[in-house]
Amino acid sequence: MQHDANEAFPLEGSCRDDFAGIAEEFRRNLSARGELGASVAVMVGGETVVDLWGGWIDVARTRPWARDTIAVTMSSTKAATALCAHMLAAEGDLDFDAPVYRYWPEFAAAGKREVLVRHVLSHQAGLPALRTQLKPGAFYDWEYMIERLAAEALFSKPGSSCGYHGLTFGYLVGELVRRVSGQALGEFFRREVAEPLGIDYWIGLPAGERA
Repeated sequence: MQHDANEAFPLEGSCRDDFAGIAEEFRRNLSARGELGASVAVMVGGETVVDLWGGWIDVARTRPWARDTIAVTMSSTKAATALCAHMLAAEGDLDFDAPVYRYWPEFAAAGKREVLVRHVLSHQAGLPALRTQLKPGAFYDWEYMIERLAAEALFSKPGSSCGYHGLTFGYLVGELVRRVSGQALGEFFRREVAEPLGIDYWIGLPAGERA
């Protein structure tokens, strides 16, 4: 699929005929729904049936979205984070049935001694949020967030219910990875996953890739 000169946005890639509906919706996102730029890929049985990219990288619409444009993956990063923990478990360095405080002693504060590693990985730790106001830019300060989470009391009994730890999962699992491996989460992922597999994926984007 090549860019149509009559369209106000670049659109390239390929799409198998029986998945044409996806291509049409993707095109509509750019033309009618306010999408600036994006890419989408779909694989079925190991075959790539959709591989599309279009729109713009910048709001001034001077740089077209390319096949290899880096995008923020949002909550998909939880899978990459969990993978790091599973790799440590596979090596026998992290026990899913151990209490979190075995690896992160400060975490035992405020009645959290019963939280197990598996509770954290399965969104059952009972710590989906923080009750107190955070400072501006808190999410960019790892040490600050770790201290706040270690001091926070639980919202529910560990393992009693599942509640999406949307904004705490990365810190909780990431700190376990750091305590066990001695490497920051992003560094562990880069060395153990991304570089060996040749993947352009980062947890913590290098300054040289931000353009």
